[in-house]
Amino acid sequence: MSAVSGNQLGMAADGGRWRVLSLLCLAVVLSLTTWFSATAILPELKQELALGPGGEAWLTNGVQVGFVIGALAASLVNLPDLVRLSRLMAAASLVAALANASLLLHPGPGGVIAARIVTGAALAGVYPPALKLVATWFARDRGLALGAVIGALTVGSALPHLFRAVSTALDWRPVVAAASLATAIGALLFLLFAREGPYPFGKAVFEPSRIGQVFRERPLLLANLGYLGHMWELYAMWAWLLAYTRAAFEAQAIGSAAAASLSTFFVVASGILGCLLGGYLSDRIGRTATTAGMMIVSGSCALLMGFLFTGPLWLFMLVAVVWGVSVVGDSAQFSAAVTELGDRRFVGTALSVQLGAGFALTVLAIWLTPRFADFIGGWRWAFLLLVPGPVLGASAMLILRRLPVATKMASGKR
Repeated sequence: MSAVSGNQLGMAADGGRWRVLSLLCLAVVLSLTTWFSATAILPELKQELALGPGGEAWLTNGVQVGFVIGALAASLVNLPDLVRLSRLMAAASLVAALANASLLLHPGPGGVIAARIVTGAALAGVYPPALKLVATWFARDRGLALGAVIGALTVGSALPHLFRAVSTALDWRPVVAAASLATAIGALLFLLFAREGPYPFGKAVFEPSRIGQVFRERPLLLANLGYLGHMWELYAMWAWLLAYTRAAFEAQAIGSAAAASLSTFFVVASGILGCLLGGYLSDRIGRTATTAGMMIVSGSCALLMGFLFTGPLWLFMLVAVVWGVSVVGDSAQFSAAVTELGDRRFVGTALSVQLGAGFALTVLAIWLTPRFADFIGGWRWAFLLLVPGPVLGASAMLILRRLPVATKMASGKR
C-alpha cells in the first residue's frame, strides 16, 4: 500500500471515529438507564413491597452482583471474542430491557431482586465491550474517548432520577417503562451502528492461573488499589444520594420529592464533565496525577457534605455537583493504566480481576452505607464511611507515580 493511500485510510478513520464514538455513547446512555431504575423509585418500591433495610440495599446490590457474575462468566469463555461485539451488546441490552420491564409484573421481593441480578449480568455485556470497541477506534486520544464512554454510562445511570422528577404526580411504573424502552432503543443502535475500528485487539484471554501475577507485581497492585478506593466511594454515593438528598432537603424545609430527584439527576449527570476532563487530563498530565487529584477532590466533598446537610442550599448543591464531577472523572483511567502496565498477553486477566474485585467491593459499600446511617442516627454523616476509599486510592496512585515504570502509562506521562 502506498504512503498516500495509507494516509487517506488514516484520515478516513480519524473522520469516522468521532461519529462512531457519538453513536456508541448515545447507545450506552440509553442502555444504562436500567442500572439505577429501581434506585430512583426506591421509596415507592420499599412501601409497595414492604422492604426492610436489607431489601432496599439489594435492589441496587442485585445489579452489582449480577454485573460481577456476568463479567467473570464472559471472561471465562472469552465471550467478546466469540460473538461479534455489535450483536453481543444489542442482545445484552435487550435482555436488560426485558428484565427491567418484568418489574411491572409485580414479581414480589424475591422476583424483583432476581430481575435486578439478571439486569446486572446483562449490562456486563454492554459496558466492558463498549470500552473495548471504542478503544479499537482510538490509538491516540484514547483516554478522552474512554472517558466519554464512562460519561455516557454516568448520564444513563442518572436518567431514571430525571424520569422520576418529571413523573412524581404518577406512580413508579412510568419510570420503569421509560428505562426499559430507552434500553431497547439502545439495543437497536448497537445492532445498527456498533462496529470495530482500524486498531483491533488480539484475544484478551482470561487465565485464572495468572491471577496471582496481578497481585505480585507492585505497579499492577497499586493501580488496582487505586481502583478499589475509587469504587468504594463511587457506587455507594450514586446508590444513596437520593436518600441523602431527601433527608437533607427535609432538614432544610424543602419537602418536594421532585426537587430531590431532579437534584440527584443533576449531581450524578454532572459526572460526564468529570469523565471528559479526566480523559483530557490523563492524556496530557498523566494517569496518576489525574486519578489522585480527582480522588482528593471527591474525598473532600464526601467529608464536607455532612457539614452542609442543613444548608445553605446553594453551597450544599455546589459541593454535591463538584462531588458528582470528581467521583467518576477518573474511572476510565484505572483500566487504561492496567492495560499499559501489565503484560499484554494477560491484559484480559488483569482487567477481569480489576473489574470483578471493584464491583464486588461496591456490594459491601452499598450494603454498609444505610446501616452506618442507622448506627449514627441519620443520614447527615453517613458519607463519612466513604472517605477512606479515595484516601487509600489517591495514596496508592501517588506511590505508583514515583515508580520508574509509571512512564509506561499515557505515552510517558505518569
